[in-house]
Amino acid sequence: MAPTVVLLHAFPLDKRMWDDVVGPVAESGWDVVVPDLAGFGESRFGADGPDDEPSLAHLAHGVLAILDRLGVSNSVVCGLSLGGYVAMEIVRQDPARIAGIALVDTKATADADEARANRLRVADQVLAAGSTEALARAMLPNLLGATTRESRAEVVERVRGWIHETDPAAVAFAQRAMAARPDSLADLASLAVPGLVVWGDEDTLAPRAEQDLMVAAMRDARFVEIPGAGHLTSVESPEALSRALITFLTDVHRLPQST
Repeated sequence: MAPTVVLLHAFPLDKRMWDDVVGPVAESGWDVVVPDLAGFGESRFGADGPDDEPSLAHLAHGVLAILDRLGVSNSVVCGLSLGGYVAMEIVRQDPARIAGIALVDTKATADADEARANRLRVADQVLAAGSTEALARAMLPNLLGATTRESRAEVVERVRGWIHETDPAAVAFAQRAMAARPDSLADLASLAVPGLVVWGDEDTLAPRAEQDLMVAAMRDARFVEIPGAGHLTSVESPEALSRALITFLTDVHRLPQST
């Protein structure tokens, strides 16, 4: 049986960022699961917030619980940015479930001290403000590539709207979880399954050097560069990302020919 494709979203968005990718992948014959990470979208925290301390482990547990409920034991996990961090945490927790991994505009290294401190500062600021409006203003120039910002106002506004709708509690939880994340290069090196690294060539948040580190770490990795896209390739260049994923999925497990 072909593996199920699991698409994990970026920070500070939700599963809607995959809307233009799900159709082409599903139409190519793949079952697709697109969860909201804990706190985001339809998985908003309750009034008392999460019980656990902020961690990637908590976010990965939520994804694995969804896969368990659906009976999915064989999957290709694809994560963009934060979703990539969660995908690498799933590698640590349940590698036997993974038939392949696709890492999109993300990185496997841990935060440096300055980046870690900035994440914690943003978490505190968003909770104090009770709003993600300032976060949207600060993040949009880095989330989207120059080409998108200059020529696709509708994409900019769509992403801005998604950020505005994000729960500040989810933002703070995810920022603290990402600040505490470990280096994952050794975990990628331990994988015997195929890997794909996809990068938008206008992405300044996850530089090309970080992509090269992930490709070098994995035993069987492919690299695809998408021109004219920034950090959110699933929104900025969904057609190109869909093609890269479908090609990779076919490599991982060729579907039987129809009769």
